[in-house]
Amino acid sequence: MAITATASTLLLASSAMAFEQKIAVINVQEAISQIPQAAVLMQTLETEFKDEKAVIELLQKDLSFEDENLKRNGSLMSEKEKTELQTKMNGLYQQYQAKVKEFQQQVSQRKNEETNKLLALVTQAVDNIAAKNDYELVISKQAVVFSKPSTDITAKVVEQVSKLK
Repeated sequence: MAITATASTLLLASSAMAFEQKIAVINVQEAISQIPQAAVLMQTLETEFKDEKAVIELLQKDLSFEDENLKRNGSLMSEKEKTELQTKMNGLYQQYQAKVKEFQQQVSQRKNEETNKLLALVTQAVDNIAAKNDYELVISKQAVVFSKPSTDITAKVVEQVSKLK
């Protein structure tokens, strides 16, 4: 009986301690999307890849032009001319596909690199806010079914990261 009473007391004490923990939640994706550095990142990537994008758009226009030419003048062309045009179009299409694939890979890689830098800024801000406010645990909002709005530190993180240049 004494053991049961002691166990019950310990269980109640540990439950009370669990309620004393300061816990916060953060929506990392929302924080990253709201910081001004994210807009700068997108602009930087746009500028960085504008030449490659222009090459792809030119290939796309060439393909469209040749396709229209075949549709418009195909009935007037000899079989040899049609075959040559289709061969040219196949080559252009293969070039186009290769350029698009390479472009997408490069953009994805650079975006991941830059997003990791933003994530580091957000993580640093979370650490600072957690230390300043004595939070014992900060959880991703996506992993939580319910939390009071007062536990959400996303806006504080955005504010702190926004002050950094």
